[in-house]
Amino acid sequence: MMNAMHRNRRAATLTMLAAAAWGTPLRAQTIAITGGKVHPVSGPAIENGTVLIRDGRIVAVGANVTVPSDARRIDATGKWVTPGIFNATTSLGISEVGAVQATVDVSARGQNDGFTPSLRVWEGFNPASPLLQVTRNDGITTAGVVPRGGIVSGQGAVVALRDGPLSAVVLKGPAAMFGDVGSKGPTLGNSRAEVYQRLREVLSDARDWPRRRRSWESNASRPLAARAVDLEALQPVLRGEVPLILDADRASDLEVAMQIAREFGIRLALSGATEGWKVADQLAKANVTVLVGALNNIPRDFSTLGARQENAALLHQAGVKVVIAGGADAFNARNVKYEAGVAVSFGMPWDAALRAVTLGPAELYGVADRVGTLQPGRDATLVVWSGDPFEPATRAERVLVNGAEVQRPSRQDELMRRYQRFPPAYRGKP
Repeated sequence: MMNAMHRNRRAATLTMLAAAAWGTPLRAQTIAITGGKVHPVSGPAIENGTVLIRDGRIVAVGANVTVPSDARRIDATGKWVTPGIFNATTSLGISEVGAVQATVDVSARGQNDGFTPSLRVWEGFNPASPLLQVTRNDGITTAGVVPRGGIVSGQGAVVALRDGPLSAVVLKGPAAMFGDVGSKGPTLGNSRAEVYQRLREVLSDARDWPRRRRSWESNASRPLAARAVDLEALQPVLRGEVPLILDADRASDLEVAMQIAREFGIRLALSGATEGWKVADQLAKANVTVLVGALNNIPRDFSTLGARQENAALLHQAGVKVVIAGGADAFNARNVKYEAGVAVSFGMPWDAALRAVTLGPAELYGVADRVGTLQPGRDATLVVWSGDPFEPATRAERVLVNGAEVQRPSRQDELMRRYQRFPPAYRGKP
């Protein structure tokens, strides 16, 4: 028992030392980040700019901000300052090791009909996941936590990648309803037409549910197309309060999804959208937000034969609201900034790419009053970079979430340090 106590005390001491080495929390005080090139997203870049923070909120941004004498200064001379990067579609906190089912909570395994709108995936979120630290160390400060595995797989949320219990990290839940119509039905495995017919059937019953509820409760109703709890969960979607985000790649699938959205008055967003460039004008006219990546240009199946890395640039050029997302696997969530960099290299304007990984997802999910820009009243969730954040060699030097500095050694850092100290025999010494 004494050995266990010593180990616990030593672990606590190491944690405190690591936190001290990486910087202490900066909340509950005034902070001034000075001298950097500030990209507020809500306006043009500011050379030699200052971001003034008080009690976790931004109070001023500009080139001539008066800094109080008691403010803690962070010198960003020669650095770039942006809002924290927002990866819109991740499995952070709900998937640890893909091969170990006990650590995977991305879908409702107990249902086999492809419709689980009532699933609130963030309720399985693990705020202590080791993958969160390595992600925020790279400047990803906000994430969409997304369910998968059904025609309508459930409700997702927005989480701030900060320390704290579940109630403290969830910015908004539900933030969107998610589904997949491009895989021919993850559980049906039949024709696309059947998937769309089934989706229409469920949405129709959900639209009629408010007036049919009493008849159903008195057992005076025909059978429902889905469970009552799932029809109830679809009401915010039908009222336009949250978007329905459907995964699809083929241009024809995107067209049918838009048609269904028009039929039911749904606020639609499309993810994947590999062939989105083929119907870009239609997507823009329908005011559909499209969530795309840019790292891959090789078809992975017959639905993605039209893959091209200019997709994001062509969609933006057509006037589509583009959100750049990527790294759905939790351990790759930090790669979203490289998705943005590749999109820029293939024709997307740099400012548009930054917006697509900051304000764009914040607007889609309804949290733009909290994150996504650097302006007074927003959360002090930002990053001081060594240079252009989309360049592979750039480092996130300071990462703040709600005014607290969140960088510290991750599990990967500790493993690297551990195995750098090899015994002599492993170093080739006698």
